[in-house]
Amino acid sequence: MTDETCQWQGWREATEQALYGPGGFFLRPEGPAGHFRTSVHASPLFAGAIARLLAEVAEELGTDEVAFVDVGAGRGELVTGVLAATSALGGLSVRAYGVERAERPAGLDARVTWTDRVPEGVRGLLFANEWLDNVPVDVAGVDDAGVVRYVEVRAADGAERLGRPVEGPDAEWLERWWPLTEPGERAEIGRARDEAWAAAVGSLAAGRAVAVDYGHVRESRPPFGTLTGFRGGREVAPVPDGSCDVTAHVAMDACASAGGGGELMTQREALRGLGVRGERPPLALATSDAAAYVRALGAAGEAAELTARGGLGDFLWLTRRVGSTA
Repeated sequence: MTDETCQWQGWREATEQALYGPGGFFLRPEGPAGHFRTSVHASPLFAGAIARLLAEVAEELGTDEVAFVDVGAGRGELVTGVLAATSALGGLSVRAYGVERAERPAGLDARVTWTDRVPEGVRGLLFANEWLDNVPVDVAGVDDAGVVRYVEVRAADGAERLGRPVEGPDAEWLERWWPLTEPGERAEIGRARDEAWAAAVGSLAAGRAVAVDYGHVRESRPPFGTLTGFRGGREVAPVPDGSCDVTAHVAMDACASAGGGGELMTQREALRGLGVRGERPPLALATSDAAAYVRALGAAGEAAELTARGGLGDFLWLTRRVGSTA
């Protein structure tokens, strides 16, 4: 094998090394929050909403002892916020897990079990916020003759070329979920994400599994894919050298099918159902209690960001009920 051949890899292999290999992007001390803003970082209202969702699951299960599994936990921001919010709610005993490949963050609440694997057999809420988009996938492209081929990448600079034809289960996945027909079209092959989501759902003994991500469904697939990178708060070219996040939108309907079904809705719909709305407080409050008005106005602004059309509000929530909640 020549040095030239060794430089080229499929996107799934290259992304795995870039994100999770030695010195990988997600293993860096600053964590994801150092490079991009998620709903978790946007406002504590998000953790509060998830705490209320956890309480709903506990009620459905008929128990006040419930698990919360934060998949793709970053540096523990969400699980920390949920524990604080559930303590304020009172009457709920939470067994918390942070699932992440990075080392346990310093100072994390001792109640949180930190693990690199989704725990098996728990009863409660499994919540995966912007996790599936960072499950590495291969990319396919159509050549000038109409043949669908794997896209290969050079890690050093992100240069691409078309490789061997896509065959077997990957070809079957594309035919079912993201058909490619015209030269130049591209797609991310979401089979690895389907498998990851199905395994996550299967880990629950009872409760709900929720995946939140920017995604699409078959009727609205982007013709040239969505592969991109993020570094320092900005979108950049997806170079799989460990210097940036490498991500792509999720085929959420395919994941739903692999996980046994489920309900899809926008984050705007989901959070409004959990009490996060964003309406401005009544102006009369400014006269009767100016401090309360300022606090309410700030919360309304945060809620508006979490539910905004064209922004975080367009994220898709996939919810799968398991066991006695089905």
